[in-house]
Amino acid sequence: MALPPFINSTGLISKIFEKIQQAKVPERYTTDFQGTVLGYGSGSARAFLPFLKKLGFLESDGRPTELYRRFRNSDSSGAAMAEAMRTGFADVFQKNEFAYNLSDEKLKNLMVEITGKEPNDGTVGAIVGSFKACKQLADFDAEPEETNSKSDKVEPLAVSKSIVKHEPSVQGQSQKEIRLSYTININLPETADVEVFNAIFSAIKQNLLSDD
Repeated sequence: MALPPFINSTGLISKIFEKIQQAKVPERYTTDFQGTVLGYGSGSARAFLPFLKKLGFLESDGRPTELYRRFRNSDSSGAAMAEAMRTGFADVFQKNEFAYNLSDEKLKNLMVEITGKEPNDGTVGAIVGSFKACKQLADFDAEPEETNSKSDKVEPLAVSKSIVKHEPSVQGQSQKEIRLSYTININLPETADVEVFNAIFSAIKQNLLSDD
């Protein structure tokens, strides 16, 4: 069973995250970047790179994710960290969705249950410490980030058509006109291929907007 993310030197977590917020976003987050630019290149700090990947801040090749960029923004850093914790500590939040409100003892007991290790195992202490260090930077009350902006949503296309029918005249009466109209809502697919839209509009013109 995969363990929740952790590093043994939990005191480094808040310090390195602070440096991440101050430094520019690298093309790739590497041990050289962490050691040279952020100033944390010791052996104990090397575990921080896989730690970031498990939290969703880095792609597998070290490229910073959108979550990484959101964390650097002071307005969204707390929400980004909360999202990262729900990703990295998914097993913990499946057991208790309010794990961030647990006392130290209850949190430790939960980690023992998840890992299957002894309460005095050093790994359990490191996981608990890593969880708490991240929690200090998280805001679980923040509004979740919307995945789609309003401009990205596909709105239905409304097509209207009017029909005029002439009733045949009856002896002694003038010809009558009956006017009918209807609206058809068409949901357009999410695509950037212009040919798809051309085909749709051509079909609409041929089959729905003809005067037949």
